[in-house]
Amino acid sequence: MPAATELRQTAYTAFIDSNIEQKMSLSSVLTASDAINTIAKIQLKSNQNQPGLPEKPQLLNPLNVDKRSAHTSAGHAALMHAICHIEFNAVNLALDAIWRFEGMPAQYYRDWARVAKEEAYHFTLLQNHLKSISYDLEPYQYGSFPAHTGLWNMCEKTKDDIVARMALVPRTLEARGLDATPLIQAKLGKVKTPYALEAIAILDIILRDEIGHVAVGNYWYRWLCQRDNLDPMSHYVTLHNRHAAPKLRAPFNLEARLKAGFTSEEIQFLSALV
Repeated sequence: MPAATELRQTAYTAFIDSNIEQKMSLSSVLTASDAINTIAKIQLKSNQNQPGLPEKPQLLNPLNVDKRSAHTSAGHAALMHAICHIEFNAVNLALDAIWRFEGMPAQYYRDWARVAKEEAYHFTLLQNHLKSISYDLEPYQYGSFPAHTGLWNMCEKTKDDIVARMALVPRTLEARGLDATPLIQAKLGKVKTPYALEAIAILDIILRDEIGHVAVGNYWYRWLCQRDNLDPMSHYVTLHNRHAAPKLRAPFNLEARLKAGFTSEEIQFLSALV
């Protein structure tokens, strides 16, 4: 088990690992290291700033990823593969948030270590679900379909600004997942396949945990704004425009967003930007 002062190094080791099983295993044990204040002071030397990736899936522009009907086993697998890819990127996002940004309070690293563990769990649930679906006697798995680069593109844009990272990844892109998940579940609920109910149950778990992950982003975004004497709402618009973040989409999942730490005032403010 890595020592407490090795938490960021262990996160970096997982981040650059291209072996899926090893990446998920390392991500799952980060919380077993009790982060202490000295973690924030470690100067981590890195010679690779991109996450380790498996050979598959093929990564495409989001506009070039085919959409399939969830009414077939292949279409269902493609839909769940897309969500699995989001969770894979979310693991790398959490690991990146730990190793890349030094000098934050110890609780910041504890929070993101927990997020990494939960994202790895989500990925494993979806990977196992995919493997339960067969085509020509061969199971689907992560890498069976092309995937897009949308989430990681924003991580790359915000790599030099932790305030922008907290604003535009957990509390923007991941918050969109809070809005989209119930819609996906409703779509699956209309599909009469043996996989749909299991998928809905998995998405229940993911939605529950993602509320907490967005809350982490909200907390640390506000903390950073207070530290830097920034107005959270007006600075959010500045960052959103500066980094060409995706346009916000309605409808918002109001209940989930409130649980994730958005205030009613913020939701009203964000609704005006849609």
